[in-house]
Amino acid sequence: MDIFSDVLYDNDMTLQQLKYAVTVADTKNITEASRKVFISQPSLTASIHELESEMNITIFSRTNKGVTITNEGDEFLAYARQVLDQASLLEAHFKGENDATPIFSVSCQHYSFAVKAFVEVIKMFGGNEYDFTLRETQTHEIIEDVAKLKSEIGVLYMSTKNRKVIEKLLVKNNLIFESLFTTPLHIFISSKNPLAKKKRLSLKDLAPYPYLTYEQGDFNSFYFSEEPLTEVDFECPKNIKVRDRATLFNLLIGLDGYTICSGIISRELNGKDIISRPLAVEDKMTVGIITRKDVSLSRYGKAYISELKQIAVF
Repeated sequence: MDIFSDVLYDNDMTLQQLKYAVTVADTKNITEASRKVFISQPSLTASIHELESEMNITIFSRTNKGVTITNEGDEFLAYARQVLDQASLLEAHFKGENDATPIFSVSCQHYSFAVKAFVEVIKMFGGNEYDFTLRETQTHEIIEDVAKLKSEIGVLYMSTKNRKVIEKLLVKNNLIFESLFTTPLHIFISSKNPLAKKKRLSLKDLAPYPYLTYEQGDFNSFYFSEEPLTEVDFECPKNIKVRDRATLFNLLIGLDGYTICSGIISRELNGKDIISRPLAVEDKMTVGIITRKDVSLSRYGKAYISELKQIAVF
């Protein structure tokens, strides 16, 4: 019998225990987790120990710096999240939508259109209570989040340069990729950048300006880069790596920097200060969604994908 079967059929298992474990995993801190689930720290610790004993596994390793998740804990937590999601759907269906708190999570690369679609889903389903999460994060974390069911949907791109590596990771993690659109490469620049006067830009045009890219932590290879072209592909003597989209946009404006992207931006969320221009290269990028093969989409997930398909068009 696998872990998922144990979760479903062990009479001593409770949804509350699963919720406690997932909260500890999300916070990586027992004290913070206890505040979130409104029980004392000793009670939470005892509940986690009881759960580990019942399942005969070690979910967390305890250190002076907090808790870390073991390999078997990772597997257990992925199934635990799925059980909690299904329980939420049951409550929503039989107790009425007003009695259930909607839960939905997305992990994505730094795309304003992905944020816009998320906003529309909240407007559609939010109500008086909801628990939604949007993670604009690094590429490897997007894959990990969906694989471990921290997020129902991931949004990232593939190109001829990274496709083999990304597809191999998706297969390994039981994930599937669905294309949203394929587009020639563009750049984002400030509307006041001298390059804004041109309708189409070459790599040579970009040489004097800072190239802004998203930092990928321990996975800073071009396979995980959020930009389809890296400094390996062309000469760019000025390079700045950032972690968030707001910082990147500020540097686009303050330093006349640029970044290479799909060219799709939400004017409603980002205003008119950032514009896109097509780049004179042959490369293209395909932006799509990743989901778990063995998990059915929730109504929030289906609505989110529908919004993406409406928003992410030229």
